[in-house]
Amino acid sequence: MKQNLAVTFVLPLLNETTSLRATVEAITSLAGEQLCEVLIVTSPRSTAESLAIAGQLQQQRPALLRLYAQRLPGLGGALQEAFAEARGAHLMLMASDLETDPQAIPLFLQRMQQGDCDIVAGSRWRAGGQFADYGWVKLLLNRVFQACLRRLYGVRLTDMTYGYRLYRRQSLAGIAWEEPGHAFLLECLLKPLRRGARVVEVPCRWQRRREGLSAGSWAQTLRYVSLALRVRFFRRGGI
Repeated sequence: MKQNLAVTFVLPLLNETTSLRATVEAITSLAGEQLCEVLIVTSPRSTAESLAIAGQLQQQRPALLRLYAQRLPGLGGALQEAFAEARGAHLMLMASDLETDPQAIPLFLQRMQQGDCDIVAGSRWRAGGQFADYGWVKLLLNRVFQACLRRLYGVRLTDMTYGYRLYRRQSLAGIAWEEPGHAFLLECLLKPLRRGARVVEVPCRWQRRREGLSAGSWAQTLRYVSLALRVRFFRRGGI
C-alpha cells in the first residue's frame, strides 16, 4: 500500500537564477500532493540576483515556498539548519542548478511510498543513471572511491556521494553533524547508514551546471576520505 508523503524540498542557493526557477517549477509540477513545501536556504554569499529571483518565486507561491537565511557556515551548515527548519515528515535534498535532474522526482517519491526504506538515494552508476560533462579523471576517481566505500561499509550501494536524496525525517534525528562543507553530502548518508537506516537507490542523470560557479574544490574532496574512515570506526553511540 502506498504511503502519503509530506516532503520538504531543500534548495541551497548561491548564484543560481534561471536554473532555480526551472527547479522550483519542476518540483511544483511533479511532486503533486506529496509536496509540503520548498525551502530555499540562502547564504551570506548568495548573489543579489539570485535572492531577487527567490523572492519573486516566494511571492508567487507563498503557501508552498519559504526562504530561510542560514547562520552556520557552508553547505553543511545550510543543510543542518534545513533539517531542523523543515516542516515535512520527509526531506528531499536537491541542487538549485539542475545538477540534480528534477525529472527523477516521481521515481524518488514512488520508491519512498513503498514504505520499506528510510532513505532513497540517487545513483549515477545504476543502470539508467548517467554522468554528463563530468571529465574522465573525475569519473575514474569517483568510481574507485565508490568501490572503496562499498567495501569499507559492507554495502551494495553504488553512489554514496551524490547529494540527491529523499529522507524519512526520523532517520536524521539526533545525529551529531561535523562537516561544514561539501563533505556533508557524504556524512548525511554514512551516519544514518551506520545507525541502521535502510537505504535504497534509484538511477539519476547528473548534468554539469550551466550557470554560476561551483563551490566545490579538490581540497574539499579530500575531506571525504578522512570522513569515511572516521564514521566507519565510530561507535554507533557516538554518531
